[in-house]
This record gives sequence, structure tokens and C-alpha cells, in this order.
Amino acid sequence: MKNIVITGSTRGIGLGLAKKFLEKGHAVILNGSSQEGLNEALRRLSHYKSRVLGVKGTVADRDAMEHLFQSASQRFGNIDIWINNAGKGHPLKKAWELDDMMVRDILDVNLRGVINGTVVAYHGMSRQGGGKIFNMEGHGSGGSIIDRMSIYGTSKSAVHYFTKAFSHEAKGSGVQIGVLRPGMVITGMLMDTLSGSNEVARRKFYNRMADDVETVSEFLVEKMLASVSEYDCIDWLTKRKALFRLLFGSFRNRDFFTEPIDLMFFL
Repeated sequence: MKNIVITGSTRGIGLGLAKKFLEKGHAVILNGSSQEGLNEALRRLSHYKSRVLGVKGTVADRDAMEHLFQSASQRFGNIDIWINNAGKGHPLKKAWELDDMMVRDILDVNLRGVINGTVVAYHGMSRQGGGKIFNMEGHGSGGSIIDRMSIYGTSKSAVHYFTKAFSHEAKGSGVQIGVLRPGMVITGMLMDTLSGSNEVARRKFYNRMADDVETVSEFLVEKMLASVSEYDCIDWLTKRKALFRLLFGSFRNRDFFTEPIDLMFFL
């Protein structure tokens, strides 16, 4: 049995990953900034009560991440995998249209949160003799640009650089570092991406390119458990797969939008 910590795991792909690890017989430590959200996630996973723990705390607070690692270790022992998944989006607005507080919040969660989680997990795993750390990438990590997502994209671009640089600094330490690239996943974060005059075209595009949480989570979990590289990039929506979907996606008979939903980009 492996012990896995996942930040931002009370909903979306974080919760999806937690569920898949639990289904495979592993122990999972959930994390979220809201006690209400944490309680709801624990309720949904109550079938696995003996192998799941919830720890409240914001990733922007280094002390909270230290507490998360310590709580997980005290309950289950060594931490085998730590996933920095917590992320924060923003409405589709240009950089100058977002207020300073929102920009700070996004950078605190998406960048400082990843740095805090990575450093804390690295120290803890070094003491225990090894482990794996995975950071969730997103739109901006690969250099692509989408109008009105400049702040979110900037934070994810920085995560990509930080993870690569950290992996060089940690080389030979016994702690593996990697990134997760889930592609475009249907979650509950960016309802605004479906608003406006291009809504019909966007829905058609998402039906071609996006995937549900369960499909992507299954793939990522299998790859993380099997990973042995000092640096690993686990990529669900590869360039080849994306091109194939763009060319032949019209033959995919599915519709994610029979119920009102929203999206978060992970490109």
C-alpha cells in the first residue's frame, strides 16, 4: 500500500485522483482550504474511511504544508507520493481587468503553493529515504497563449520552469520530481469559458478535445505508480493525440453539455 498526499483534493481532478488511488488499495490524505469542502469530500469517500484522512490548510502557507506532511506521516507512515494539485483560476479577463487581490491570490495558490508543497515534501521525503513529487501543470506550461488567461497562464508557466529546475537541484537525492499534464478536463472551475458570443463553437471544441475526470485520473494514477524516472512528464493529451482529435473529433459522438457545467483548462 502506498501513501499519497494530494493538495486541493476536495473536488475536480484532485478528488478524482484520490478516488482512483483508493480504489487501487492505497491510502490518501486529502487537503483543502475549506473545512466544509473537506467534509464533503470525506463523505463522498466514506467507503474508504480507514485509508483516507482530511487535513485543512492553504498551500500558500508553508507552515500549513508542514502540518499536512506531519499529519499524514503520523497517520500512515512514509509518504510515497505528494501531488501539488491545488490551483486557482480567474474569469476570462485581460490582465489589467483583474484587481490586485485576485492576481495575488492566483499567484499565491498556483505558484507559491507549488513551491511550498514541493519544498516541504522534498525535506520530508529526504528524511524518510525517498519518494515522488508531482506538480500539476496547466494552460501556459507549454508556452501556448489564450487571450484573457494571461495571469493564470503565467502562474502555470512558472510552475513548469520551477519543477524542471528543482529536479536538477534534487538530482541524486532519491526524491523523484515530475509534472502531470492532464489535457483539458471537465471540472467545476471556469464557467465563464462558456459565456459570450462564441459559446456554441467552444462547446463543440470542448466536446472534441476535453475528457472527464475519471478517464484522465485513471491514466495519471497508473503512470505515477509506475514512474521510476528522476524527472518524469506524464502527459495525457499529447500533441499527436490533440492533432488527431482536431482532425477527426467530429466523429466523436459525445456531449459533455447536456447538463450545465464548466471547465478548467489544463493545456
